[in-house]
Order: sequence, then structure tokens, then C-alpha cells
Amino acid sequence: MNQKKLTSEDKKLIRQIQGDLPLNLTPFTTLAQHLGWPEKELRQRIRGLIKRGIIRRFGAILRHQKAGYMGNAMVIWQVPEKQILQVSRVVASLPAVSHCYLRPSFPHWPFNLYVMLHGPTGKDCHLLAREISKSTGLKKYQILFSKREHKKSSMRYFE
Repeated sequence: MNQKKLTSEDKKLIRQIQGDLPLNLTPFTTLAQHLGWPEKELRQRIRGLIKRGIIRRFGAILRHQKAGYMGNAMVIWQVPEKQILQVSRVVASLPAVSHCYLRPSFPHWPFNLYVMLHGPTGKDCHLLAREISKSTGLKKYQILFSKREHKKSSMRYFE
């Protein structure tokens, strides 16, 4: 069998897990019941899709506004090459950080570390950025606040 070929059961499963998971303590049990499968089979099939490379990652998105975090900022940092690993580990471990990316810098754009900070207010994001600056010794950064969210949704397949 072609490793990437999807069965009708694979497609049925993908339809169930591509959106929001049920908001309860046992979302996989709920999904398995909806499909009429034992939960063990559902989990095995998900693992199989991951192993075959059909699913590359399985994650959750926190709707931070609904959780009370109205301050959301992308903080971009200019980190010297020799400090990247140390600084990124420190920053990525902070509870207020949801995303931490290393990107190339350019002569006209010297920033290479991109960090999403979340706090109850925008002021909290400023305070967090200052704390990160003090703890890492990094002085060159900018705080970019979102003006508007255009899209935040999962991909949908086999609709």
C-alpha cells in the first residue's frame, strides 16, 4: 500500500480531529464514541497517521482573549549569533511566551528572534519585555502589537 494513501477510515478520522477538540476531560473518548470506535483504536490510528507523515503535528490553540489575556505582542529581538541558543532557551521557557522563532536578519532588518508574549494587558507585555531585556542583557528590541486578527483557524480537509 502506498504510504501516503488515505483510506476512508483515515479521512473520517481526519474530519473529526481537524477542528476543535471537545471541551471536556476526555476529548478522545468523545471522538471515539462519535466515530463508533474504541478509544484505543482512535489513538492507534492517530499515531499511525503521524508515523506515516500524514499528520505532522497535533497541537492546541489557546484562545488567549477568552482566557483573559488581552495583551498580546510580538517582540522582536536583535540577538548576537553567539547568544542565540542560550537566549532562545531562556525566553522559550517563560510561561507568558507562546511562540519563539529564530529567523534570518538582514542589514535593513537586524531582528532575528521573534517572541509572542501574552499578558492580561498591553502594559504587562511591556513589563515582560523589559524583564526579558534585563535577564538576558539584550537591549535592542521592538514591541509590535496586533491591530486586528484576520484569521485564526485550523485547516479543513475532506469536507
